[in-house]
Amino acid sequence: MIWHDANEFFSMGGHGLYVWGSYGAMAVLLAVEAVLVVLRHRTARAAAVDEAVAADLEAAEAARTSGARP
Repeated sequence: MIWHDANEFFSMGGHGLYVWGSYGAMAVLLAVEAVLVVLRHRTARAAAVDEAVAADLEAAEAARTSGARP
């Protein structure tokens, strides 16, 4: 396809709204997915840290009650 000016390129033979709308929707969805991945990663990391701290506290408590040193 040959375009003689930018207006012809952006109109895409009358299908520009569909074409550019699709690209826009995909860009928005990819951005939202990237944000959600970061949020899920932060949540998973925080949960892992909380779990590790809880395990350390349980081990320290078990050692304290048994009389052994941690």
